Amino acid sequence: MSFKTREYTTIEITKKAENSVLQGHPWVYDGELEKISGKLTDGGLVDVLSQKGRYLGTGFYNSNSKIKIRLISTNANDKFDEAFFERRIRYAWDYRKTVMGDDLDCCRIIFGESDTFPGLTVDKFHDILVTQTLSLGIEQRKDIIFPLIVKVLNEDGQNIKGIYERNDVSIRKLEGMEENKGFYSLPDMPSPDSTSTVITENGIKYHVDFENGQKTGFFLDQKYNRLAVSRLVKDRKVLDCFTHTGSFALNAVKGGAAHVNAVDISEDAVSMARNNAVLNGFEDRMEFTAANVFDLLPEIPQSAGYDFIILDPPAFTKSRATVDSAMRGYKEINLRAMKLLPRGGYLATCSCSHFMKDDLFRSMLKSAAFDAHVSLRQIEARQQAPDHPILWNVPETDYLKFYIFQCV
Repeated sequence: MSFKTREYTTIEITKKAENSVLQGHPWVYDGELEKISGKLTDGGLVDVLSQKGRYLGTGFYNSNSKIKIRLISTNANDKFDEAFFERRIRYAWDYRKTVMGDDLDCCRIIFGESDTFPGLTVDKFHDILVTQTLSLGIEQRKDIIFPLIVKVLNEDGQNIKGIYERNDVSIRKLEGMEENKGFYSLPDMPSPDSTSTVITENGIKYHVDFENGQKTGFFLDQKYNRLAVSRLVKDRKVLDCFTHTGSFALNAVKGGAAHVNAVDISEDAVSMARNNAVLNGFEDRMEFTAANVFDLLPEIPQSAGYDFIILDPPAFTKSRATVDSAMRGYKEINLRAMKLLPRGGYLATCSCSHFMKDDLFRSMLKSAAFDAHVSLRQIEARQQAPDHPILWNVPETDYLKFYIFQCV
């Protein structure tokens, strides 16, 4: 099928946008649209053309968004029916089975643009799927996509019992959508009675509150980074900062740490971390502190004996405009941690902000080490788990920086 015979509206884009699309980036921004042929409908499909009429791709249009078009295909012969979306879902699931092996009790099934489902996140927590939909085109087609995801997973023995939507994010308003959350109604499947479940990751069990927890309820992207820490902590005294629900702390205990202090500013997070420790029978080697890490680190004397510190803070910047401020925040906690550690102690540190580029993060660490009068002996440099795949042609998919050092 030639694009000339399709029913979709066509939009010619600027040369700059054309170059970006040809290099594999799926977004066309406000100000990059030129000649429009046909009627535009928010959430509808449009064919994107070069100024010379060359077909470049097909995507969802949205006049409300700064991202005017989100491409879902560069194949002029694609037909965007149930079979198309089911094929894409099977690709995504087969990929997770390959890269995550048998440990699929919890993982990210759909990671937006990385799986060519723009603006869609789908996380699997045991027998519940939690979704977040940030593009209007996907929102309008979720009645096709969501049942297909359940079909594909259940055919593979996953026994999915419900879908919960976590659309309580303000960015939806920028796309012309309302915020909401709640169970999605599936045909012939009653909604579960509870909005919490228990998952197993790295052999550790966690309570997951997918109604009220941060993001979709649990941070899956650090899975293998937690394992990397657990291999190094045997017999050590560990300080886990920004513990959230205790995931790094629990992996440290499982790895043989002598004692772990799990710290978070949120009383609710600390309570959940404590409950997770009890769930695994780890509470005898743990303590839990509700405190602001920025205030706590300067107050801890070196005589406290921590020889492994973990820094897993929330994103300090969500835009380019606040990167400098974020750099100061990252440097403060890393400098304090480096000063607190004994010579030969270990530091695991990370940033989950896309805007904190790796070169900036490394520069900050070098500066903190200089001021702390230590040298950093790198043990590992890591990124997000592979169920959050990075597309090299889409920099926005690359966000997590994770380093483990010995301070010497």
